[in-house]
Amino acid sequence: MRKDFKYLSQIEYMQYTSLGYVRVLHAVPDAPNVDIYANDKLIVENLAFGELTKYLPVPEGTYTISLYATGDKSKPVLQNTLTINKDKIMTIAAANTVNNITLIAIPDTTMKNETNKSVIRFMHLSPNAPAVDITLPDGTIIFSNISYEQLTQYVEVEPTNYNLQVRVAGTSNVVLTVPNVKLEPNRAYTIYAIGLVGSKPELQALLATDGISYNNY
Repeated sequence: MRKDFKYLSQIEYMQYTSLGYVRVLHAVPDAPNVDIYANDKLIVENLAFGELTKYLPVPEGTYTISLYATGDKSKPVLQNTLTINKDKIMTIAAANTVNNITLIAIPDTTMKNETNKSVIRFMHLSPNAPAVDITLPDGTIIFSNISYEQLTQYVEVEPTNYNLQVRVAGTSNVVLTVPNVKLEPNRAYTIYAIGLVGSKPELQALLATDGISYNNY
């Protein structure tokens, strides 16, 4: 069962000097597993909700991206164009609900962090959740009032283990606790909130390490 973009062979790789790097996140809570095609070529197979592929090199260019329910190519669930630029790194998220599915291109860091700190950001991808604050258990706010599909900037933090809380914005109402978030020095992370409030699949957090310099491809 393949969860990654098709690898270029060594010869194919050497032919391209203009490469970008892409990974895919399935964040549509009521959608089935999907197969993903670029210009009608299968690149990701049987990707389930909450799964994130590795980064893989993709030649620079514009692609028609099509999502199909796994094993059924009769009608795409979503079809959109995507431009891959040289030396750019991105996460492509299939988001919202199956009736309103969208493809979101999320730029990831292209810089190597050498400060001995960690950098982290947050993206809200839970389609029925309100705006939220990301806090420490003592109420210290790390990110405030983040609405659906909003992406924060990276912020620098001490590299250690964190227990994080997702609270309804401006309140002490905790809707999700995220324990033991281990952040390493000189690394960049994104926390994605996915799933549904009060329904299945439940609201959850996905911690992703960003940037190809950390061997995520």
